[in-house]
Amino acid sequence: MPLPGDLAEDAGGDDGSLICDDCLATARPWRHGRAALVYRGIGRNLVLALKHGDRPDLAGPLGGWLALAVAPILREGMLVVPIPLHSGRLMQRKFNQVALLSAQVARVHGLTHCPSLLYRTRPTPAQDHRGIEERYANLRDALAVSPRYRAELRGRSVLLIDDVMASGATMSAAAEALLGAGAATVSIAVLARAVKE
Repeated sequence: MPLPGDLAEDAGGDDGSLICDDCLATARPWRHGRAALVYRGIGRNLVLALKHGDRPDLAGPLGGWLALAVAPILREGMLVVPIPLHSGRLMQRKFNQVALLSAQVARVHGLTHCPSLLYRTRPTPAQDHRGIEERYANLRDALAVSPRYRAELRGRSVLLIDDVMASGATMSAAAEALLGAGAATVSIAVLARAVKE
C-alpha cells in the first residue's frame, strides 16, 4: 500500500481510505513509499514479536512480504538503508530488527545493503504517546550519514526501511539527512503502517 507523500498516491493511486488528515497536511521529503501491513491485529502482533519478542527468525518471511510490497518503487542501483538503533538500544535488544528486514529486501532484489550508512547521533526517547510536533522535535538532528559512506551515497537513489510508521517523523529525519548528504532521491518502505481507526 502506498504511504503519504507517494507521488503515485498524489496522482490518485490510493483511495485515501487509510490516510488521516495529519498525514495529508505534512510535506514529505521522500519520492515514493510502501507498507506491507497495517499496524493492527495480526500485523501489529507480528511487528511486536519481531521487535520486542526476541523473534529475529520472523525477519525472513516478514522481509519477504516487504520485498513484494516495494517492488513497484525500486530503481536499478538503489542502496537499501535501514533506520539505525542507537548503540545503547542495540546492546539491550541484541539486534536491529530493521536491519534484518532491509537485508532481506536487498537480497531478494539484488540491491546493495548499507546497514551502517545512517547512525544515531544521540539516544532518543520512544515516540509512543507523543504528539506530532513532539515526535518531530524528538528526532531533530538525531540521524546522520556516516562520513565514510558519503562518497558512495552521492547521486544514488536510496530505499529507506523501518519497521513501523506512525507520524513519519523518523522517516522524514532520515530522508532529510540522506538528501542533505547528496542522495539523488529517497523512497521509503515500512513493514507496517499505523492508521487512525
